Amino acid sequence: MKLNQLREVVSIAEQGSIRAAARQLAIGQPALTRSLAELERELGASLFERRSRGVVATPLGQLFLRRAALIVHEMRRAREEVEQFGGSTTGTVTAGLSIATHLALLPGALQPFTRRFPDAKLHIIEGLYPTLEPGLRTGSVDFYLGVDPGKTVAPELTREVISQNSRTVLCRFGHPLQAATKLAALTEVRWATNSIMLADEDEIGALFQQHHLPPPRIGLRSQSALTLMICLLNSDFMAIVPVQWTESALAKGRLATVSVREELAAPPVVLIKRADLVLTPAARCFLDLLQRSRLYPPAPSAMAPGRRRLTNPAAAGPTIR
Repeated sequence: MKLNQLREVVSIAEQGSIRAAARQLAIGQPALTRSLAELERELGASLFERRSRGVVATPLGQLFLRRAALIVHEMRRAREEVEQFGGSTTGTVTAGLSIATHLALLPGALQPFTRRFPDAKLHIIEGLYPTLEPGLRTGSVDFYLGVDPGKTVAPELTREVISQNSRTVLCRFGHPLQAATKLAALTEVRWATNSIMLADEDEIGALFQQHHLPPPRIGLRSQSALTLMICLLNSDFMAIVPVQWTESALAKGRLATVSVREELAAPPVVLIKRADLVLTPAARCFLDLLQRSRLYPPAPSAMAPGRRRLTNPAAAGPTIR
């Protein structure tokens, strides 16, 4: 078994076909097919099931790929770490960010990072933990910084609470109910969500239930900040979103805040990554910059109850409220 064979198998799985993997690896498709066949003979098992539109991993292939991916990505990180400690500004950083962290933390982190690592490649994935978990487990994603999934994470991953959070209500300027001051006035509104989770009705519904109101009418589900913003700008939908939206360049001056008096709690912002993963200097730099980035100063009482006060303010990361 050779390292290049592991790299090839991982590429086939990620690309979904031998042809696409051959293009990515810049080798001939016949050569890649022969290499895969040799590895399968050595293992005594088929790693992929051939289908009309590509390949999918067999159950045994999935087991093999989980370890192969860890080896391949750790070998890449080992090489990049040595190069970066030697002064190189190249490398690859793959981070998963929820919409809240995109809006609140990414703007302040980008320029300092690109000045420090001008030749590095950033791969930023907008998503929530469930969609990023496979990449975190295999090591293809360095870390996830975003909304707490509210469930137990995979055993090989760690979760650290970075900041508490809250929500607000947004709508288009001129919305008939823009001046509402309580949720009870919004029971007939059709709501848009920015969650990719099927239980988003339950999450928003819990806020209404908490205030003894009927379930909200969910009329639209989006999977990106851009989609949600377009829908809010061009309809009478409303959305309950993290407060970071109100200070973002995407929404500021374009969307109106509905100042309801109820407190709209939100899951905390967390950092999730493999417990045994040592980030490269570039990845560590990007994560540190994200945690220190702010669009506005924290409130004096921002610290969550029960959390240890740090003597170094920068070490605490940002306060996302």
